[in-house]
Formats: sequence, C-alpha cells, structure tokens
Amino acid sequence: MSFSTKKRFIAGVSCPKCALLDKVVAYSDGEKSYRECVACGFVDQIRLQAEPRELQTRVNTPAEQIAAETSPVRLIDPNN
Repeated sequence: MSFSTKKRFIAGVSCPKCALLDKVVAYSDGEKSYRECVACGFVDQIRLQAEPRELQTRVNTPAEQIAAETSPVRLIDPNN
C-alpha cells in the first residue's frame, strides 16, 4: 500500500511531535511514503508492513481439521 503523490490529510491522527489532531498529511515520493504535520513541520517516513495474514476462523478452516478437533460432550444429570 502506498499513498499518492498528492498530500492528503489523515482524519483522526494526532502529530507525534506537537500532538495536534487532524494536522497530519500523507504522501508518497517514489517508493517511500511519508507523513508530515502541517502545524509544526514534523516529517517521518512511514514504514508500511506487509499484508496482514488472514486470521484462522471456522469459515476458512478445513472441515477435516474441525472434525479432528471436535470431541463429544457427555451431559450428566445431577439427580442420578
């Protein structure tokens, strides 16, 4: 993910230097992405991480694995 070369404000972000809210813009210069505060002039290179891996859920887990992890439950009547 990279930002466009046009500077765009990032809503809800506060500057790490001056702590003012909604004063940070993001832009890209070639292969590098930057964030910049328009109030105090703080500039930082954004280190973007790789795509996050998909979380394991019952929807994307193979049926064989679910069957192997499933065990029956025996209910016990407390009156007997």
